[in-house]
Amino acid sequence: MSIELYNNLKNLNLESGAIATLSIEEGCDVYVCNDDEVETALGNTNVISSFCDLIATPGLRAETENGGNILEQFRDQNLLDGYERNGTFSDYLAEVLTDNLYDLCMVESHIEQFDYKRGFCTLSAEVKIPVTRLLEVRPFLAGWEVSIKTSGGTLTLEG
Repeated sequence: MSIELYNNLKNLNLESGAIATLSIEEGCDVYVCNDDEVETALGNTNVISSFCDLIATPGLRAETENGGNILEQFRDQNLLDGYERNGTFSDYLAEVLTDNLYDLCMVESHIEQFDYKRGFCTLSAEVKIPVTRLLEVRPFLAGWEVSIKTSGGTLTLEG
């Protein structure tokens, strides 16, 4: 599926400075009466692991909405100092991100409450990557939505 996405991107002949916005969103049913909605969603969705797999892709250099390099933000806060290289880097990032979810503000959560005890928690993440780098590195994009602003409107492709 990703091969088709990359072929479509390449065939579009986009401007050299085009930026792709990659977004992922997933949610699950939660009990709002327990005050652990986000923790439940973290354990029952793949948003954190997909996000960390993407940003750990060598050479990708994913950025935030504001243009800051995501891994540099981890480094600036000394969150990569404990990596002992005895596991995968993306697993380590997922653990660090989960532990610092509210401080890093890289994954958003939204809770919809149905009644006094039931609800739905949605987690979402978004990164920006130049299209040229996306085509060079070709990360695994299953579950990601790729949007690119063009002169004719916003083009959206699913990974």
